Amino acid sequence: MSDVATEHSRREAWWMAARPHTLPAAAAPIFVGVGLAVHESKFAALPALAAFVGAALIQIGTNFANDYYDAVKGVDTDERKGFTRVTQSGLIAPAEVKRAMYLTFAIAILVGVYLVYVGGLPILLIGLASVVSGIAYAGGPFPLGSNGLGDLFVFLFFGVIAVMGTFYVQAAAVVAAAPFPMGIPEGTVTLAAFVASLPVAAISTNILVVNNIRDLETDKEAGKQTLAVIIGYGASRAEYVGMLALAYLAPFWFWLEAGYSPAVLLPLVTLPYAAKITQTVLSDTSGEALNPALEQTGKLLAGHSVLFALGMLV
Repeated sequence: MSDVATEHSRREAWWMAARPHTLPAAAAPIFVGVGLAVHESKFAALPALAAFVGAALIQIGTNFANDYYDAVKGVDTDERKGFTRVTQSGLIAPAEVKRAMYLTFAIAILVGVYLVYVGGLPILLIGLASVVSGIAYAGGPFPLGSNGLGDLFVFLFFGVIAVMGTFYVQAAAVVAAAPFPMGIPEGTVTLAAFVASLPVAAISTNILVVNNIRDLETDKEAGKQTLAVIIGYGASRAEYVGMLALAYLAPFWFWLEAGYSPAVLLPLVTLPYAAKITQTVLSDTSGEALNPALEQTGKLLAGHSVLFALGMLV
């Protein structure tokens, strides 16, 4: 194989390791956080951009960590149904993936320095917790994803904290009296921000639910106690449906309780697409069916979030 072909293959392998199909989970909170900030007259472009870059880096770093730790711990095997893992398959050496993980988190921390300057102590604590949890998802003495806590981790960090954090840094840039506030400036943490975070949290969690339903048998054999392994196929599928219900009910709160325009119900346009994915999740366990369903859930997250943000702007 030529040097050019080898380099091309390595680029493809690193792209595979970054798992681009999961990146809507990093972009979706930014869409919603920006939509809410514009509606509340608290939009700030640079903090919003930095929040997106930081979220994407934490997502990619978490993917690298999951790829590396699941391989070295023997969780990933040749029998798994999911997308190719570069460490387990030998495409990239374990030491390289580990270095990439730490480098990605280090760059995320550098981006976070600006966000801490804007948002102060609360963002410092949230940023450090996000990085530590990203590593602890698959690594450390008590990996969250292998002990039934992966769904909660995604719901909180890629949903609630991500959306509220995006809104917070923008609002803090607008209303804080000085950089690096030690407390929480008034108007930066709101009930509206929390409710807005719920659809992102729910559909982001569903990306993991599909992944864990697909891998339930191989995870069980490897001793990985995902929530799906603990509660089984039926309850996991009920979780998927319940999360979708939460995602589609939250916009009604903005319309009926917060006085937003009916345009905030725009995410309902994606219901037929969500129903199609749900039909697959409820009826199949094969990688051939659930790998596309996983990608489609990511697209649903992006579509729902963009429409939700647009609805807030009207």
